[in-house]
Amino acid sequence: MPFLELANVAKSFGGPPVLDGVNLAIERGEFVAIVGYSGSGKTTLISLIAGLQQPDRGTVKLNDLEITAPGPDRGVVFQNYSLLPWLTVFENIALAVEQVFPNYAPEKKRQHVEKFIAMVNLTPARDKLPRQLSGGRQRVSVARALAMDPQILLLDEPLSALDALTRATLQDEIERIWEADQKTVVLITNDVDEALLLADRIVPLTLGPGATLGDSVAVTLARPRDRKALNHDPEFKRLRALVTNQLLGYGARRKATVTKSLTLPDILPEDLDLPRTTRRRPLRPHEIKREEITIGA
Repeated sequence: MPFLELANVAKSFGGPPVLDGVNLAIERGEFVAIVGYSGSGKTTLISLIAGLQQPDRGTVKLNDLEITAPGPDRGVVFQNYSLLPWLTVFENIALAVEQVFPNYAPEKKRQHVEKFIAMVNLTPARDKLPRQLSGGRQRVSVARALAMDPQILLLDEPLSALDALTRATLQDEIERIWEADQKTVVLITNDVDEALLLADRIVPLTLGPGATLGDSVAVTLARPRDRKALNHDPEFKRLRALVTNQLLGYGARRKATVTKSLTLPDILPEDLDLPRTTRRRPLRPHEIKREEITIGA
C-alpha cells in the first residue's frame, strides 16, 4: 500500500481544470520531485496534498486516510517563507511546536525548538527577526516544518527566489536533513538539476489546462551527490536529457494543438496622412453612404 496516494484527482477554479486525471503513489521514506513549467499546476497539486484545497474529483490519501483538511502530519515549506515578521527565529518555530505539542513541559519545548534550530545551522541567529536573515529565512521555514514531526514534508519551490550560492547551500542542507531523518518528501520544482541532485524519483507534470503527471524517472545516482562530480557523470547527463526532453515534448504538443482566430474590427480607420481639417472620423462600412452628384455645366 502506498504511503501517499492520489487517485484520479481533478481540480478547477471555475473554468477549465487545472489538474485532471492525476495519479501518484509514493512510498514511505521516498524523496520525490515533481517538475514542470511555471503555471502548470504544481502549487495546486501540493495544496491538495497539504489539505489546503479539496479535489473536485478523486481522492488524496496519506497512510490510507483520506486528506480532507490541513494537519500536523504534513509539514509545508512555502516559496514565500510564511514567517511572522515580528517573531524571532526561536519564536516562529516555538509557535508551531506549541500548536502540535501543547502538553510538552516548557523545558522540553525549548529543547525541541533548539534541536531543530541547530539542525539547520541557525543557532547563532536564534534571536534574530526574519528580516535580518536574508537566505536564512527559508532555513527557519524548514526547521519549523520539521519541528512539527510530520509524516511527510512538502516543499513548494522553496529555493526558487534565492540567489545561486544560497540555493546551493540549502540544497545541501535539505539533502543532509533528509539523509538523517528519512522523512517522506515531495519537492515541487521547475529546476531539473535540483530534482536530480535531491530526489529518488522525478515525476514530470504536463502543461495545463488539464495537467496530469507523466511517466516517473528513477534517479539511481549514488548518495551523497556532489554537484561538481555530477556534471561529468554520464548517467546524470542521460537523466537530465530524458526529463528535459519530456518537458519540452509537452510544450511542443501544446504548440501543435492550440489554434487562435483573429477577428478584425469592422471599421475603416482615419487617413492620418490628410490634414486634420479635412480628416474624417473612423467609419464602419454600414455607415458609408454612396451618392450620385450631377454637376451642371
